[in-house]
Amino acid sequence: MSDRVEFIATAARGLGPLLAEELRSLGAEDATECREGARFQADLPLLYRCLLGSRIASRVVLPLVRFEEPDGDACYAAAQGVDWNAHFGLEHGFMVEVAGHSRLIAHTGFAGLRVKDAIVDVFREREGQRPSVNTERPDVRVLLHLQGRRALLAIDVGHGPLHRRGYRATGGRAPLRENLAAALLWRAGWPERAARGEALFDPFCGSGTLVIEAALMATNTAPGLLRRTAPPGRWRGHDAQCWRAAHAEADAAVQRWDGPPLQGSDLDPEVVAIAVANARRAGVAAITRFAAADALTVTPPPGPGLLISNLPYGERVASRQELVKLYSLLGDRLKRHFGGWHAALLVGADGDAQRLGLRAERRHAFLNGQLDCELLQFPLHERGSEEEAPPAPAPDFANRLRKNMRHLERWARRGGVDNYRLYDADLPEYPLLIDRYRADDGAEHLHVQEFAAPKTVEPARAEARLRGALSALVEVTGVEPAHLHFKQRRAQKGSTQYVKTESEVDTAFWVSEHGCRLRVDLDRYLDSGLFLDHRPIRLQLQEECAGRRFLNLFCYTAAASVHAAVGGARQTVSVDLSNTYLEWARMNLKANGFDAEIGDGRSRRLPSTHALLRGDCLRWLRNAVDDPRLRFERIFCDPPTFSNSKRTEEDFDVQRDHVELIQKAAQLLAPGGVLYFSCNRRRFRLQMDELQGLRVQERTRQTLDEDFRRPPPAHQCWAITREA
Repeated sequence: MSDRVEFIATAARGLGPLLAEELRSLGAEDATECREGARFQADLPLLYRCLLGSRIASRVVLPLVRFEEPDGDACYAAAQGVDWNAHFGLEHGFMVEVAGHSRLIAHTGFAGLRVKDAIVDVFREREGQRPSVNTERPDVRVLLHLQGRRALLAIDVGHGPLHRRGYRATGGRAPLRENLAAALLWRAGWPERAARGEALFDPFCGSGTLVIEAALMATNTAPGLLRRTAPPGRWRGHDAQCWRAAHAEADAAVQRWDGPPLQGSDLDPEVVAIAVANARRAGVAAITRFAAADALTVTPPPGPGLLISNLPYGERVASRQELVKLYSLLGDRLKRHFGGWHAALLVGADGDAQRLGLRAERRHAFLNGQLDCELLQFPLHERGSEEEAPPAPAPDFANRLRKNMRHLERWARRGGVDNYRLYDADLPEYPLLIDRYRADDGAEHLHVQEFAAPKTVEPARAEARLRGALSALVEVTGVEPAHLHFKQRRAQKGSTQYVKTESEVDTAFWVSEHGCRLRVDLDRYLDSGLFLDHRPIRLQLQEECAGRRFLNLFCYTAAASVHAAVGGARQTVSVDLSNTYLEWARMNLKANGFDAEIGDGRSRRLPSTHALLRGDCLRWLRNAVDDPRLRFERIFCDPPTFSNSKRTEEDFDVQRDHVELIQKAAQLLAPGGVLYFSCNRRRFRLQMDELQGLRVQERTRQTLDEDFRRPPPAHQCWAITREA
C-alpha cells in the first residue's frame, strides 16, 4: 500500500482531541477528532509507526463501509457489499467483533452473527467455498462498531485492543486500562516533566499501571514493542518487510532514563507484588520502585515531581464512608508533606473530591470503563520555612482530645479497661463519637462516628471541620490511619438498625474486657458488636452469676452472656431474631471456651447449656412463661428503640411495648432473681404505675463508667424484682 488511505484510531469518549494530538506527534499531520476517536491519512510506514507508538488508541481500523439504522438485515446488507477477498482469503480464519451499542440491536452477538453470515455468503458465491471462523487465534479481525443509529464496518489492522500491552498478567480489584493511564499522564504533562528528569509517585499504585506507563514514556519505549501479537495479522494490505523496518525504528528510539526511580505504593502487599512482576515484564523494573505503604502516612520521595493516582471512587473499591475518611486525610497529607509537587488525581464525578480541601487548577473529564471521572490537577505550593507551614488542624478539637486522653488513660489503667469512649460530642462544632479499642495483638483502633451537622451549618463548613478533626485525631492519638474506622451515623429506623454498611471486607478483631474475649467489627456494621456503655453491668453480671441461670433478651452478640458464663453461670440462654448476631454470639462464646448451639426459639428444647435461640423476644416470652423449667436468677434485657424485622409479623416500639416486655420477663424470675432492664432511647419514660407487683430501683448512674458520665446518659437502667 504505497498511497495514503484513511484510517481511524478509536478511543474512549472524551479522548478524541488527545488522541489526535498524539497521532500528529507521530507524523499523522492531518489527524482530526471524529466520532470514534481520531481519523488520519497514512501509508504503511506511517500506519505502522502509529500502531507501534500510540499509547492512547484503543484500536486502529481500516473503515470499509458506514451505514444507517443498523438492525440485523442492515448489518447483513452492508457486509454483503464489501469485497472481502481484497482483505483476506479462504485460507485465513476470521472473527467478527462488535463494539458499541444500538437500540436497534437487542444482542450484539446477533449483529456479529449477521455480519459473519454475509462474509461467508460472499466468499461462497464468488469462490465456491467459505473461509473458517476462528475466535481463538484469528488471522483477521472484522470490527462492527455500533454508534446508536449509525454503524461502521472495518478491518482491525491493529489486530486487537491496543491497550493490552502484554505486561499485565493480572490487575488489582479495579485495574486502570493502560491507554487511559497513558492519557492521564499526557494530560498531567508527564512527557515534559520526564524530559526535565522529574520524579513520579503514585501512592495508590494498585498493579502499577500508571508507574509503568510513565516509565515507558520516560524511556520513549513504544508500547507496541511489548505486544506479543503480530499486527496487522494476515490482512492482505500488510507488508512484512515494512513492518520489520518500523519495528526496528521504534526499537532504536528507546532511550536511557537518568532521572530518579519512578515510584508507587499501595496498602496491599499482594497487589504490590503484582506491580513488581508487571514492571519486570514491561522491561522497566530497573527504573521503578514499588512498596507496601499507607498513602495517608507515606513520605514523598525527593522532588519536585508529579504525584498522580487513580483514587478509589466507591463504585468498585472502598465504601462510601471509607472514602470520606480517605479524601479528608489525603488532602491534608498532600498540603503538609508534598510541597513543591504537582498532583493529578483521577476521582469520581460525584463531588466527593471536594473533601480533599484542595482547589483544582485544571479539570478534565474522562470515562473509566462505564464510570464518569475527572482528572483534577493541583499545584502543591512549597513552604519556605516553618513559619509558612500550614497551621495544626482543628486546634480546639485537638486540645479537647488531649485533655480527654490524659484523664481517661489514667482511669482506664487503674480499672484495667482497654476499650472505652474517648470523645462524646464534647464540642458542638465537632459532632463525633470516638471509641478507642485495643486489639489482642496490641494494635490501637479508633471507631469514629459522625452525626449530621445542623441544617444551619453549611455543608462545606461541616466538611472542613470534619477534615480538620480527622487529621487532628491521627496526629494527637498516633493511631495508624488504616486503624481509624469512620462512619457517618444517621438516625436508624426499623429494619435498618442493624444492617450492614457498604464495606464487605472482613476487618473484625478480638478485644479483651475483664477476662473475656469479644469479637469487634468496626467497618461492616453500624454498631461495633460491643456496646461500651454496658461495660459496668456486664462486669456486675459476671460477678453475680456464679452458679446461677442467666437469660439475655435481645442478646445482640451476647457479650453479657459471655461475661455471665466466664463468671461461672451454670446456664445461659440468649434470645435474638438475627441470624448474623447469633452466629457472632456463638463465636464469642466459643472464643471463651463455651460450646453453644443455635436453636429455634419456637421449640421448648434448649439446644445446649449455653443456648442461643432464634426468635422474637416478646413472642418467646409469651410462650416461655408456661414452662416452669425456664426460670432464671438473673435476666438482662436491652431492647432496641424500634424494630420491624421481616421475620416477625409485629413491629416493636420500646415506649409502647416495654410494660408487657418487663411483666413477661419478670414472670421468668426465680425466687430472689433480678431483671436488669436497660434502654438507650433519649426520651424513654418507664411506666412505673403499670408495673404492679414489681419492685423497681433505678440503677442508671451505677451502670455508667467514667467515659460515659457526660450527660445526657447513654442509657437508663433499672433493677427489677418481684414483690414477695
